[in-house]
Amino acid sequence: MTLTGYVFHPEYLWHDTGTSAGLLPANPPAGIQPGVHVENPEAKRRTHELIHAWGLLGELAVIEPRRATEAELLRVHTLKHIQRIKAQSDLRSGGDAGDGFSPVGYGSYDIARLAAGGLIELVTAVAHGDITNGYALTRPPGHHATADQAIGFCLFNNVAVAARHAQTELGLARIAVVDFDAHHGNGTQSIFYTDPSVLTISLHQANCFPPDSGWTHENGDGDGTGYAVNVPLPPGTGHAGYLYAMNQVVLPALDRFAPDLVLLAAGFDANVFDPMARQMLTADTYRTMTGLLTDAADRLCNGRLVAAHEGGYNPWYVPYCVRAFLETLAGTTTGVTDPLAAVVAGYAVEPLSPQQQAVVDEAADLVRRIAMASTPAVR
Repeated sequence: MTLTGYVFHPEYLWHDTGTSAGLLPANPPAGIQPGVHVENPEAKRRTHELIHAWGLLGELAVIEPRRATEAELLRVHTLKHIQRIKAQSDLRSGGDAGDGFSPVGYGSYDIARLAAGGLIELVTAVAHGDITNGYALTRPPGHHATADQAIGFCLFNNVAVAARHAQTELGLARIAVVDFDAHHGNGTQSIFYTDPSVLTISLHQANCFPPDSGWTHENGDGDGTGYAVNVPLPPGTGHAGYLYAMNQVVLPALDRFAPDLVLLAAGFDANVFDPMARQMLTADTYRTMTGLLTDAADRLCNGRLVAAHEGGYNPWYVPYCVRAFLETLAGTTTGVTDPLAAVVAGYAVEPLSPQQQAVVDEAADLVRRIAMASTPAVR
């Protein structure tokens, strides 16, 4: 029987991104009016509230997060980077993470540590067999953060920190990171680019963010050659294209790698209503992709699949996408009717286009570079 863990904490909603105008810092003299930063708490707050209101929370094993230690962060980040985030966080009016678009609110350093530590606790519970799989509704997100640079609203790379913890403390040697956020998981890729013990697979909108990042030729380096797999899907790729990528690239790559643990960078910003990308996914797409991943985890690593929430900026549709994802992860149903299902149904049936297929097929050719695991994954 599947037991799914769940991590959430109110402090995740207290990460203060200020009065930016969408992406841009407010600058009234330049005509940039104060507004609300696009990475604000609303989508995740509504998601947690609806998980509770739908009765789904009672079917999950609630895992209390803790703050990651500096030593745990140092497994993937430089000391200079950690100190910069802390210094900006200590400013009473907040600061900037370093890229000009990622605010650091007063106290955000400790909140970011709580996000990374929450995922560590979830991975630990899965490794110990206390739960089968899990989902961390954390904030700030993490998959863009590199070893020495915060970028794209991400301060610390939560998935990377959890991956190294799994290897260092839990005896899970082979980690696969699947990322279906609409934006390239550049930070996770860069941290593990020369490391054949961590396979990174990213499905994302081509040339969306970061610019000129996530092409198929980015395939790892040195000993890690072949262990970074990118599928840069054309704008407008919908249900059919993503499922083709899952079946032609993601699942074969996982089968060849035979991981001990699958980590999922679960971004929901490829949904059809999201302001930060132009993909066309529906809640049903997330349900189907999650089913494929849970089946793979069951087959390869005793069900060990742990997801960290990344992007997803539409507050009234992201919760329904998460519900579909979480119901599938937990093997349950709330019985609640999705009020937007009829509105988006037409988006899920478009045929796979030739340009979408060409990109996926190019990425699929790279899967053979992943060496077949010589021994089965740890059970």
